[in-house]
Amino acid sequence: MTVGESDPVAFQGAVRAVAQETGAGRIAALRRLGELVAGRPGLRPPAVAALADGLRTPVGADGWDVDARREAGRVLATLLRPAAVAETPAGPVDLPAAPDLPGVDLDLRAATLVDLDLSRAVLGAGRFADATFLGTTSFADVRFTGVADFARTVWPGPARFSQARFLDHAAFGRARFRADADFTGARFAAFAWFGRGEDELWEDDPAWESTEETSPAPWDEPNEDDPHWPVAVLMGDYQEWSEGGDGARFVGPVSFRQARFTGPAWFFKARFAAAATFRQARFAGPVHLDQPTVDLTGATWADTADGGPVCWPLGWTPAVSARPDGAQLVPDDAVRPYAGQLADADPDVRRAGLAVLADLGDARPELRQRVVDTICGYLRMPLPFDLAGPRTDGQAVELELRRTAQRLLAARLRPSTDAVGGPPHWAGTDLMLCGATLVDLDLGGCHVGHADFTGAQFHGDTGFAGSVFTGATFRLGGDGRASFHGPVSFAGARLDLRRSVREVLGEVTCHAEVVIDEAVPPPQ
Repeated sequence: MTVGESDPVAFQGAVRAVAQETGAGRIAALRRLGELVAGRPGLRPPAVAALADGLRTPVGADGWDVDARREAGRVLATLLRPAAVAETPAGPVDLPAAPDLPGVDLDLRAATLVDLDLSRAVLGAGRFADATFLGTTSFADVRFTGVADFARTVWPGPARFSQARFLDHAAFGRARFRADADFTGARFAAFAWFGRGEDELWEDDPAWESTEETSPAPWDEPNEDDPHWPVAVLMGDYQEWSEGGDGARFVGPVSFRQARFTGPAWFFKARFAAAATFRQARFAGPVHLDQPTVDLTGATWADTADGGPVCWPLGWTPAVSARPDGAQLVPDDAVRPYAGQLADADPDVRRAGLAVLADLGDARPELRQRVVDTICGYLRMPLPFDLAGPRTDGQAVELELRRTAQRLLAARLRPSTDAVGGPPHWAGTDLMLCGATLVDLDLGGCHVGHADFTGAQFHGDTGFAGSVFTGATFRLGGDGRASFHGPVSFAGARLDLRRSVREVLGEVTCHAEVVIDEAVPPPQ
């Protein structure tokens, strides 16, 4: 039934009531709209669009309070579930038996949503970029027939995507999951994007329009004080766009157990602070999943990357196998005795894992960069607590483990001395510490390849005195500035072969004393 075949006057009146009423009146208007549209498939797209318009209204404006947003979400769910019987706020309503109703496009960019439950819904394109999901959110068993865009979304509460189907690209780059996230059994038919990437766009590229319109929520995570650092930035007189920042940020446990990735599974520069299980997941394309907390027990890879990049966590490798579903991911005998100890919840096991990694790198130069990448991945894990506040015993242990990891690296990045029993110098090693929280870091006297400190947070006393880098980055364009929350010394440091220390640092944020040795001439 089309809009013209129904009562357009009643429908337009119901939409106006939703927009104009406030408080209890708006709740009643939302319910009336849901009842009017139930059983009229032709009214679903305009009704969904009207509800989305309200939910995109800034919080507190026009009376769109928490209760109204929660009720609007409920009505949306009834309109987007193609069931023979739909539950409305007034009770079940008979609908035509149409399990294959086409998905409706949903635009909730920058919306604030409360306890949204779209489980079992069928959507066309889902545009949720920059949205904030308050309370508990469920997309369980949802089906997206178009692109699902969750870039830069914020999830203060639990997020459920179990058994979700993504038939087109799914984008979660720079999403912030502050509680647990569940993608158990999800199916990704195209690109599963949870990482970071960098692309160049020319001025005539249509993507410029959407890039310039980006207006994400401030980056207000604990200990990370640059509100703009993960935002896309425009560089080079509007000649280039760099995505910037990190990939998805998971503070709580996350599950991709039994998930299926038909296309690329991209977690480059994502951050996992807790258990990240990919048990029995299936991969069938390019993969970048090198975070040390990842568990790949029982996972398989079909080896169809067609030359695309493949990167697994240190300690995991595809077995040689002729299985029809691909090779199973197994512990990597080439790097034993390291077996993913940094993913363990027990701090003593993690401490032992750091020692094992140090021994591996000392004995096997060909593994040193991978070992350093693994330790950097550990240091990039988000801290869920505020360093400025009181600490529990467990939090104190975690901070000491981070200091141990930092000291381990620094001891091997300093040129070898004649000290008996000292570790060897891991020459030419790069550091990828983008977004890391570093406490009492001392790289004084270290010789390093390239280092990425974009958006890094330096707490306590920081030392770069006498350090030499082939190149170091502390900011990304005008955003992504590193922050020094305590005193720092760059006396005698060389941060770049061609630029001075001041040029490299640019507009980093400093909350305490900074020492730069002006007597050291800039590189020629």
